Amino acid sequence: MQYQVPHISIFDLFWLFLIILSFMPLMRQRMLEAARLRVMRRLEKKHGSRVITMIHRQESRSLLGIPFMKFIDMEDSESVLRAIRMTPPDVPIDFIIHTPGGLVLAAKQIAYALMKHPAKVTVFVPHFAMSGGTLISLAADEIVMDENAVLGPVDPQLGQMPAASIMSVLEKKPVEKIDDNTLIMADMAAKALAQMKETVKEILLHKGWDEKKAEEVAEILSQGRWTHDYPLMKKDLEALGIKVSTDMPEEVYELMDLYEQPMSMRSSVQYIPVPYKHSKGAS
Repeated sequence: MQYQVPHISIFDLFWLFLIILSFMPLMRQRMLEAARLRVMRRLEKKHGSRVITMIHRQESRSLLGIPFMKFIDMEDSESVLRAIRMTPPDVPIDFIIHTPGGLVLAAKQIAYALMKHPAKVTVFVPHFAMSGGTLISLAADEIVMDENAVLGPVDPQLGQMPAASIMSVLEKKPVEKIDDNTLIMADMAAKALAQMKETVKEILLHKGWDEKKAEEVAEILSQGRWTHDYPLMKKDLEALGIKVSTDMPEEVYELMDLYEQPMSMRSSVQYIPVPYKHSKGAS
């Protein structure tokens, strides 16, 4: 019996190429996720902990490869709370965070859930954890930061405007010269500032801080002393009485390397990606 070999045209090869090409981003994403899980599992075995990550980097998703900027949202809080519920009371939590901030509600839920976990909670900050990320970091038993990593103020924002700046309008203008919309915004701003200060104070008191010191630091962090994106480095935090360690596990850096920026956005930074050893007499 003879079998007839099917004829494959260039048109067929073209469609096959398109199908393979369409699946490549999905395959690459699955490989990245598997690599991330391997690093997380290695850190868990090393510390005897559960590792939870909340890393907000701009990544290409979907077949079109469109980058999306991420921030702390309700989906994050639901996922983190679920992970904490699945963690036995005697198992420590290692929380790796990299975020520009996000929703106060979501950040507060995560912070309080970590604060209530009976075993030790360690927050690792490899690069930055601003705004809501700082609130979450404050709730940990230990904060571990890279030597050049930063936290930030937690002063509330109403839309694109700092609540503290809205309140300053009342001090600079007579009430009769302020429009109703601004007065309403100022009322909301006053409530937001008071609520955030009370939240930070409660977290610090739970960690065993003296009430007077907790009140002072909560005031500094939440009431608009700095701009919202002002970086607070290790020395700044320690000046406030917030203890920070720089004993960052190598696995955290490995994990961050697996959250790459979109290929369509070329970095302006280049270097040979291998560690160098200093040798005397090298030219």
